Amino acid sequence: MDNDSIRLIVMLTYNDRTVENAHEIFEQCRHSKAVYWGFKEEPLPFEEMKKLYTYMKSCGMKTVLEVVAYTEDKCIEGAKMAVECGCDILMGTVFSDKVNELCRVNGIKYMPFVGEITGRPSVLEGTAEGMIAEANRYIEKGAYGIDLLGYRYTGDADELNRSLVKGVNAPVCIAGSVNSYERLDLIKSIRPWAFTIGSAFFDGEFSGSFAEQIDKVCDYIES
Repeated sequence: MDNDSIRLIVMLTYNDRTVENAHEIFEQCRHSKAVYWGFKEEPLPFEEMKKLYTYMKSCGMKTVLEVVAYTEDKCIEGAKMAVECGCDILMGTVFSDKVNELCRVNGIKYMPFVGEITGRPSVLEGTAEGMIAEANRYIEKGAYGIDLLGYRYTGDADELNRSLVKGVNAPVCIAGSVNSYERLDLIKSIRPWAFTIGSAFFDGEFSGSFAEQIDKVCDYIES
């Protein structure tokens, strides 16, 4: 995939939690067009997480752990999981210098949340201007990019997504609730680095089997 492509990150999650049959779903879809795969830090047992990430990497995939945590202790715990699992990317967590350093020394790309986030599934509040400033501070400190919960925003989600992608000079991943072709159209127009889809595939929002939906979305984004 070239540097100008918009990456689909397939999340084996439903309502911000990893599904119990994540390994089975991945096995069914590993020959699809998706290269980036991930899931959340709970509730799979840790040994199962490690085995699945190892298998994904053996299949040539890029691996992502997204940590939905709002205290530094929990964020650090999630980062240590990403290290032990050999993940390529850590998404989520409230930005922490300690998490940032853990990622740096272990060669993991760190993409923290921005804005005021609560709950699970997450809800995002704040202003676009505040989030842009916050994001750029994190990038200056060494974060690779930003995990933007754009469609979990309580305000104008499309405008927030546009503003962040334009205002942050680093990779932005639009994560959560990308569940329609209308939202894919916005993603195509603003061209973030990546976006995630999880629950929408399980709900069949793009019609067809899980693997068929992945390929439909990949083809649509590239068209």
